[in-house]
Amino acid sequence: MNRPRYQPADLSRLRTYSVGRRPHKVSTAALAGLPEPGTSAADLFASLPDVLGVREFRATVDAMAAAIRDGRPVVLAMGAHVVKVGCTPIVVDLIRRGIVSAVACNGAFAIHDMELATVGATSEEVADTIRDGSFGMVSETLDFFTRAAARADERQIGFGEAVGGLLVEANPPGLAHSVLAAAYQASIPATLHVALGTDTVHASGVMDGARIGAASLRDFRLICSVVGDLGAASADGPGGVWLNVGSAVVMPEVFLKAVSVARNLGANLDAMTTANFDMLRHYRPKVNVVTRPVTPGRGHEVIGHHEILLPLLRAALLERLAGPGAVP
Repeated sequence: MNRPRYQPADLSRLRTYSVGRRPHKVSTAALAGLPEPGTSAADLFASLPDVLGVREFRATVDAMAAAIRDGRPVVLAMGAHVVKVGCTPIVVDLIRRGIVSAVACNGAFAIHDMELATVGATSEEVADTIRDGSFGMVSETLDFFTRAAARADERQIGFGEAVGGLLVEANPPGLAHSVLAAAYQASIPATLHVALGTDTVHASGVMDGARIGAASLRDFRLICSVVGDLGAASADGPGGVWLNVGSAVVMPEVFLKAVSVARNLGANLDAMTTANFDMLRHYRPKVNVVTRPVTPGRGHEVIGHHEILLPLLRAALLERLAGPGAVP
C-alpha cells in the first residue's frame, strides 16, 4: 500500500484575527484584590478572584441569603468529617441564628457528634485498632445508640430526634458542640440516614436492627417533606438550598430519592439551589446533587477542605445578611 509523503504544514497560510474580536473568560476585573491586614470578612470575600470555584462559592452564598430572606429552607446534609475536622461550632451557630432550618446526616456523623459532646473527643486511629479488633468497641457509644434506637421505637420518632433528645437530657460537658442537640433544642428537623453494617455501633450484640431501620425510615419520610418545601414561595421568588457537605454516597442517594418523592407528590422544585462542598470530586454528589435534581445553573460545586470552606461560608453569609435587606 502506498502511503502519502507528508510535508510540513505551511503556517504562513493561517488565518488570524484581532484580539479585540475574541471573547475572554478572564479579565483584569476578575483578578484578586489585595486587602490590607485587619480587613473585614466582606472585603476579603470581595477580594477573591472572580473565577471558577469563587463564582460557585459566591453563587451559593447568594442563594442561601436569598432563601433566608424569603423564608425558604436551608438544609445541611453532612458526613462525619464535618465533625472530625472541628466544624460543628459553625453548624451549631448557623442553627441558633435561624439560618440552617434542617440537618440531614449519615450514621457516622451522629457517632462523632455524640462522642464529642459526651467525652470531649472523638475519632480513633483505625489503622491501629483494626489490627486487634478493638476498632469501634467503645462500650459507652454502643450503649448510647442502643438506647437511642429504643427511644425512637418507643416514641415512634426519628433516629435524629432520639439522639438529640438523649443528649439534651444528659446535658454532658460538651453539649454546646453537638449539632444534633442544637437541632433538637431549636425544634428543627435532624434526620439520620443509616446504612446497616456501616457504623461501628452496629457491632453491638444487643443493637436492634429493626429499630434502627424503622427510625431511619421515619427520618427519610421527614426529610422528604423538607425537600418538598425547597421550592419557591412565590412564582418569581427564590427557592431553598440543599448543601451536601462531605458525604460521597449516602446523603446524595438520600437526596435524589427525596427529590423524586417530593415531585411525585406535586412539589415544584424548579427554584431550588443545590451545592456540593467536599475535598474531592465524586460521582454521586456531582450527578445526584449538582446536576440531575436541579434546573441548569442552580447546582454548584465547591471543592476544598471543610475546615477552610465552612468558616469562609459562615463569614461570607453573615456579612451578606448584615447588608441591605438584612434579616432582623
